[in-house]
Amino acid sequence: MTRTSGISREHRRVVLAAMVGTTIEWFDFFIYAICAGLVFATQYFAVLGKDALIVSFATVGISFFFRPVGAIIAGHLGDRLGRRAMLILTLLLMGISTVLIGLVPNTASIGVWAPIILVLLRIVQGLSAGGEWGGAALLAVEHAPAQRRGLYGAFPQIGVPIGLLLANGVLALVTALTSPEQFLAWGWRIPFLLSVVLIVAGLMIRSRVAESPVFEEVREKKARSSMPLVQLFRHHWKLVIAGALLFAANNAVGYMTTGGYVQSYATKTLHLGRSTVLIAVMLSAVAWLVSTLLGGWLADRIGRVRTYQIGFVIQLVWMFPFFALLNTANVGLLLVALFLFSVGLGLTYGPQSALYAEMYPTTVRYSGAAISYAIGAVLGGAFAPTIAETLQTSTGTVYAVGGYLAAMTLIGLVTSFFVKDRKGASLSSAPANAQATTVENV
Repeated sequence: MTRTSGISREHRRVVLAAMVGTTIEWFDFFIYAICAGLVFATQYFAVLGKDALIVSFATVGISFFFRPVGAIIAGHLGDRLGRRAMLILTLLLMGISTVLIGLVPNTASIGVWAPIILVLLRIVQGLSAGGEWGGAALLAVEHAPAQRRGLYGAFPQIGVPIGLLLANGVLALVTALTSPEQFLAWGWRIPFLLSVVLIVAGLMIRSRVAESPVFEEVREKKARSSMPLVQLFRHHWKLVIAGALLFAANNAVGYMTTGGYVQSYATKTLHLGRSTVLIAVMLSAVAWLVSTLLGGWLADRIGRVRTYQIGFVIQLVWMFPFFALLNTANVGLLLVALFLFSVGLGLTYGPQSALYAEMYPTTVRYSGAAISYAIGAVLGGAFAPTIAETLQTSTGTVYAVGGYLAAMTLIGLVTSFFVKDRKGASLSSAPANAQATTVENV
């Protein structure tokens, strides 16, 4: 196999497929989350009056309850049939549901059916997102050299900040080219409809990627589990809980920007311009991208767990200064706040693919990684924007939100001390309970 700069052509194709597909998947997901704060409250839930925004944010969270369902289905099929097929299926599901959201008439046109259809399509997005990440992460890590799994595994992770960057960028462009009335009437639909172009490109790239060599080894040995979910919870339930809590701590903090709360608070409470706020979040997404790659690189040098711990400490220390700078309503200080906010996020996100892949044996790895991720998303991200909006409204201060996020971060930090670092461990098939001690007994 011809190599350039130590990376084979196949490796480059794999990390590109993992990154591009995840980028498209999360572009679609974030477009909805951002519009929940900027558009849907008035277009689909206005009849609820002052509760419209809270309910709109709640629809972001509803899809999270279907992520574990998507993770169970994709995990079972991914452990039985392979990673590649699931990546194509989840991308199609997300793309079709996103385009359809862009076509749903508002409540003024079709009444109560408008929010019902919107929520149903959001549920399909949740099913897709639940199965997407595990396949992308494992494909990248299982193709990677043992000493570079952290870095390779960071590439599907950066699909999230890139998706956030694109989502905010497209919305900022549409906002700049339309009047406020035009944006609310039809402008917001453009990013959803543009998704069809990205989906075609993503499918072309993913269809050319080879199956994971680790999974192929299991298939050749006929060592696949007939009931991976049962095996997972019988032997590895501690790992599922630990993985979920680690991600919940990262996810709750991340959803302050990706879930639309910061955008909504900055525009509606602090009265900053919508385009200005979207551009600020775009720049913070660049910082998140870079720090996520740094987190993957660092995980290959000092270990996955230690990198997590550094990131959680940064999140904890910066939490209240972040909200203090946000409250100044100064654009420059908002950029500083979001930039430093993103560093801790990246360091607790970059190592995730490698950590999860090394936690589980091959026969249940897709199920384990996907379900840990999905449950963590429910615990951390599902209603983080809704909780934040409720805390701010009921207490009258945004620092109540800071307290909530600090508590979530502390949970992740404590959990990290009970997780073994298996950096460089073999990913080949192993006995069913070989890795059940990855989480230390308390």
